[in-house]
Amino acid sequence: MKLLRLGSMGLLALLGGCVVGPDYQRPSAPVAHQFKEAPPEGWAQATPADAAPKGNWWTDFNDPLLDELEPQVEVSNQTVRQNYANYEQALAEVKVARAQLFPVLGLSASGTRAGGQSAGTGTATGTTTSSTGRGGSRVVNSGSLQGTASWTIDVWGRIRRLVEENAALAQADEATLANATLSEQTLLATSVIELRLADANIDLAEKTVAAYQEAFRIVSAQGNAGIAATPPSAVITAQVQLETEQANLISLGVARAQYAHAIAVLVGKNPEDLDIVRTNLMPTLPQIPVGVPSLLLERRPDIAAAERTMQAQNAAIGVAIAAYYPTISLSGAAGFSQGPLDGLLRKANYAWSLGASATETIFDFGERAGEVEAARAQYDAAVASYRNTVLTAFQDVENDLSGLRILQNQGNALDKAVQDAIRGTQIALAEFKAGTVDYTTVALAQETQLADQQSALAVQQSRLLAAVSLIGDLGGGWSNSDLHDPADPKTLPPERAEEPNR
Repeated sequence: MKLLRLGSMGLLALLGGCVVGPDYQRPSAPVAHQFKEAPPEGWAQATPADAAPKGNWWTDFNDPLLDELEPQVEVSNQTVRQNYANYEQALAEVKVARAQLFPVLGLSASGTRAGGQSAGTGTATGTTTSSTGRGGSRVVNSGSLQGTASWTIDVWGRIRRLVEENAALAQADEATLANATLSEQTLLATSVIELRLADANIDLAEKTVAAYQEAFRIVSAQGNAGIAATPPSAVITAQVQLETEQANLISLGVARAQYAHAIAVLVGKNPEDLDIVRTNLMPTLPQIPVGVPSLLLERRPDIAAAERTMQAQNAAIGVAIAAYYPTISLSGAAGFSQGPLDGLLRKANYAWSLGASATETIFDFGERAGEVEAARAQYDAAVASYRNTVLTAFQDVENDLSGLRILQNQGNALDKAVQDAIRGTQIALAEFKAGTVDYTTVALAQETQLADQQSALAVQQSRLLAAVSLIGDLGGGWSNSDLHDPADPKTLPPERAEEPNR
């Protein structure tokens, strides 16, 4: 009963105890009222209802390969799994910190069997014999059973601040996990787009080789016929042009193979285990609602991670300040002890003890003051990191928007240039057949056409990559509301499925 009363008094002290250190309030961050770059045509300003891409954002690119592989990143990508393990470790640290709020209960039991020589049988002074052996030997069986309890009362809130710190760090790791997942998913989308561009360039090179072969056939036929407008130099020019493009077509296979290998690694597979069929279809450019700048503070997981780190550093200040106050502990023990062993659990063998202790450092030559100063400096650094992360996020989105706007204009101009270049090649070839121009005019027209077509493909690729970058910089389909409370097991996400090849 005394142990219960003492525990109740300690509980009241805990509930009534203060929590030292500053309470967390999120510092302000530099947020613009609107983006400097107006969204280009097809990239609408979002309303609160459609503020960000949701869920499987990659489906808007209408690429079957993306639809197949993107879901595997969350499960099989090794960078993501590493960050998930870090998150699990952070959750375990929260459990460790929370456990310090409660008493430590223990149970111990022991038994002893001892023997010795005696001048006779019966009893020896201070010891009861439980049996007598040959030659007057005695054997004594004894035992004890004891329960213990110890409790360091969190009067000043040191442990509660520690729980707050670890919980914030766990949420920071969860946001870092989301950021790593998004980064690997956008990297996969980028690799697929580059693979598709390699396929498109291969297709263009094949068509160009076919066109050069036809031109070489015409030039060779005219040269063999002895037409004056087709000297041997024209035949050599056509032949070199054809052979150069054939070599270029072969070299394009190197880049395609590297992109395919990178895609396999991103989904946690060996390159030999993933075979990607070549296709002439390019992903389509999606429409992405941009929203207002302030929404970035809710969308970007890296911003959330920086903000959670601020709270953790703020709580660390309280942990450091708590070192100025005494540590108060309660302890108790109760149990039975008996020799001989018979009747161990009788009331007469019951014993108990209670204790309390308080420790306080009187003089430490500035150690605690230094710890507090260091904690405050770490918090200030976290605030600066948070604000810099916000500014960088705005810079990223502005870069994406300006890139999309400029690339759209460039693409429109190149589309016209490609059409005119194709028409110019057709005219030059017709004039060459008529004998009004030499083959140099045809070669220059063909080279111009090929360069414009390659530039148009490059701009198409850049627009798609800028779209992926914008989705990533807007946070994908993530939101701050996706963070879980690590102190409440009911809110934690379920464990991830094991990767298929594990």
